[in-house]
Amino acid sequence: MNRRKFIETSGIAAGAAILPGMTAPVKADPFSIAQKSADKGNIKLGLYSISYGGIWYVGKALSFEDLVKTAQEYGYDGVELDNKRPMGSPLDLDQRKRDEIRNTLAKYGMELPCVAANNDFSSPLAEQRECQLLMVRETIKLAKDLGAKVVRLFAAWSGIPIHEGVGTYDLVHDHYGYYSFMTQYPYATHLDRWNFVKDCLREAARMGEENGVVVALQNHGPLIRHWKDTYDMVKEVNSPWLKVCLDLPIFENLDKEYVANAVRTVSNLQVHSHFGGEFFRDTTGKVQQRVLEYHFGEPLPDYEHYIGLMNEIGYKGYFTYELCHPVLNADHTRAGIEFVHEQVKLAREYMAGILGR
Repeated sequence: MNRRKFIETSGIAAGAAILPGMTAPVKADPFSIAQKSADKGNIKLGLYSISYGGIWYVGKALSFEDLVKTAQEYGYDGVELDNKRPMGSPLDLDQRKRDEIRNTLAKYGMELPCVAANNDFSSPLAEQRECQLLMVRETIKLAKDLGAKVVRLFAAWSGIPIHEGVGTYDLVHDHYGYYSFMTQYPYATHLDRWNFVKDCLREAARMGEENGVVVALQNHGPLIRHWKDTYDMVKEVNSPWLKVCLDLPIFENLDKEYVANAVRTVSNLQVHSHFGGEFFRDTTGKVQQRVLEYHFGEPLPDYEHYIGLMNEIGYKGYFTYELCHPVLNADHTRAGIEFVHEQVKLAREYMAGILGR
């Protein structure tokens, strides 16, 4: 059986043994009951603040209040906060500013379901992993203060370099051969880095438990190669406070059978999810997905099929839109914030149509 076939057909792996030394009583998992009793179709739409962070378009980032106001005007139910400047860094948010965020959410009748950490737990240097753990701990505390139930984690996030004033992935993607995950530490094996991440996730899960916040591992590279890696990592950590954020647009294979196997296997470990891309209105007025040039020739995500699977597993949570790539006009000039506004509006309309809202 080849590796791909194994991934497509493998069932739920056996959970790891209970970690030694866990003698303290475990707090109730805030998702265990909610997921079991979830009503089908009860999915909320969120907007991720990275869309308006001032790095993908020509122009400045929105303030947090303007983000929330925009999301509410376009019909979203809540916002996901990136833990980066200028909106969401724990470095900048003292208690007064955290109170202001909560008041802003209440003012517009919006929720904040998730705070995103931009962490990399894969370094072979202990000092770097400890810095990342400290950042994640502060992010978890921030989430608690803001009323968010989830902190989303990466296994290894490569970051977003700013080039000529705009964010780009070009300088950190392996196929460009500049500064990439594979060239960072040529003396560290994939297994070495897997275990560094696993140890850090165990600590992050304990931090989450201490604060009543679930941490969720996203199926995002590098290190994570596919949904099965995400699932295996969470099962090996074996904590009720570590869950999964399974995102369809970054699946390595969009075949329906493959996606269905992933969603059904992850099942009630799923606590958060995203959709992305760009959209346009066709000649009939219907909103459609746009094929981006760097995905040219590839299939588009089948969100209707995915939402059906999420309803099947009883998912009760947020489906959050993120515009997380440089935006260009048709002539390859940099687009402004008006382009982002249009995409945020169309994305909500497109997904609301699938959800029947």
